[in-house]
Amino acid sequence: MEEAKRIMVVDDEDVFLLSFQKTLEARGFKVITATTKREAEEKMRKDMPDFVILGTIMPRGDAFQLHRFIREHPRLKDVPLIIVDAPFEKRLTEGWSMDEGVQMDADDYVTKPIEPSALIPRILALVERAQRRIKVLIVDDHAVVRDGIKVVIKLQKDMEVVGEAENGREAVEKTLKLMPDVVVMDIVMPVMNGLEATKQIMKERPETKVIMLTQYDDEENILMAQEVGAFGFIPKRSASDKLIGGIREVFLGRRLERPAA
Repeated sequence: MEEAKRIMVVDDEDVFLLSFQKTLEARGFKVITATTKREAEEKMRKDMPDFVILGTIMPRGDAFQLHRFIREHPRLKDVPLIIVDAPFEKRLTEGWSMDEGVQMDADDYVTKPIEPSALIPRILALVERAQRRIKVLIVDDHAVVRDGIKVVIKLQKDMEVVGEAENGREAVEKTLKLMPDVVVMDIVMPVMNGLEATKQIMKERPETKVIMLTQYDDEENILMAQEVGAFGFIPKRSASDKLIGGIREVFLGRRLERPAA
């Protein structure tokens, strides 16, 4: 029997905690509660949650700091996170500041008052997304490069290689057929280059995220990759350090930072 998923709910209002705990436990989740930033951090270290609902806690700013703790922790950074902010009339005293909001890195954002049942569909969708393996299509005209990437990806428990392509045209065809979550794409290839292939993929299947992985990491190619809709650009010279993390980031809908010049 599969172990129940652990959801941590953080808020300093008893009514909020109890209502979420009752609703979530009725759906089969194990619920861990905390009323302060310190308590939440201590419990997360002891009992790693599969999901976090972060409500309002005082003093103001602690919710933002706890959010940073989650996103910077190596084992928590990819855990689905829903922010439940203070209601409009209390935003200036209990809610996130504008500066904090700009830095927010969450999977969803809602404000009080909120019925726990209203969040159940979103919670279930995020839990399912976190559980399933990331489907990756590898595109490069050199078999040795494809083989090297495939070996690294196969070592990851949360990823699987669903196919390979040796040119841009084949990449488009296999993307539509195999529906990968992420395509690792070279730029210079025969028949159709990676930039044109990415442009077509974004037009026909925009939910697939493309990472450009190439030795041609000049400014022009970086800009062109952004223009055609690529979610990131990784030079082959640093692929071993950045590729796996990059795949996880773009799968979650986060664009990669531009490579250093």
